[in-house]
Amino acid sequence: MLSRLAYRARQFWNALLSPQRWVETRAISPPLTSAQVILFRRMQPSEQVHAYQVFQHLKAVGHTDSDLLVAALLHDVGKILYPLSIFDRVVIVLGKRLFPRAAQRWSGGTPRGLRRPFVVAVNHAAWGADLAAQAGASSRTVELIRCHQDSPAPETGSRTERLLAALHAADDES
Repeated sequence: MLSRLAYRARQFWNALLSPQRWVETRAISPPLTSAQVILFRRMQPSEQVHAYQVFQHLKAVGHTDSDLLVAALLHDVGKILYPLSIFDRVVIVLGKRLFPRAAQRWSGGTPRGLRRPFVVAVNHAAWGADLAAQAGASSRTVELIRCHQDSPAPETGSRTERLLAALHAADDES
């Protein structure tokens, strides 16, 4: 629980400070194509920084798979459809922690009103996978983005499951 609290605190501070930070295009291209860079740039600055941190973490531990690295940079791109404020993010974290059953109910339906942050939190992976596919991402990258919030399978599974576990771990660490 303490590590999850540290993770959320880091996310909060990154969101506050990120508008002053910029991810250089040369740092993400390659592995991103020009269409994917355009998609990446549509994310909020804090999400760009977070995605770049996930990408850097994976590279630092030795991952070179281009599908995985593209997924790292685009895993939260679905949030561009319904951008979240810092307040929305706090509501999601507190709602899931204090009212888990209600938060689950609130995550269904259309992303409007008070349920909006919960719907985005649950659906952004699927939306992002569709956007990445439209931007020419490989089928494996699309699958990694679509499943990045799922509990990772044991690392003894398929190559895609091992890559998904690596993405999930890097996302949690960044």
